[in-house]
Amino acid sequence: MSSAPLASVLFVCVHNAGRSQMAAGFLNHLAGDRIEVRSAGSIPADQVNPAAIEAMQELGIDIADQKPKVLTTEAVQASDYVITMGCGDACPIFPGKKYLDWALEDPAGKGLDSVRPIRDEIKTRIEALIAEIDAKQEA
Repeated sequence: MSSAPLASVLFVCVHNAGRSQMAAGFLNHLAGDRIEVRSAGSIPADQVNPAAIEAMQELGIDIADQKPKVLTTEAVQASDYVITMGCGDACPIFPGKKYLDWALEDPAGKGLDSVRPIRDEIKTRIEALIAEIDAKQEA
């Protein structure tokens, strides 16, 4: 039985190469197809941060095939939750969306030892987000 996702979530950071890619990887891994996942950046990088890829692989989550994507108005309009991670005023605002700003350190240019705590904080926030989305469905 295939049903529509409970919600759709868009993760946005400047380069769509670290934080937003790890967040999308966690949400896909932990929620499966129950929640639709998107990620984008206001100024996308050429590739996903190798330290972010390695940090996620340590937990058995492969984001190596992901590519940074440009933030579009359509992606925001199609999402129930828009979670920004340091993109400032570059994110368009639409009524009826739930906006969250996650103040997370940027993993750009950092080694694996510095990326792990960022990854772990993202995982904690993703687990709380899934719980919130599930609670709304049960209400």
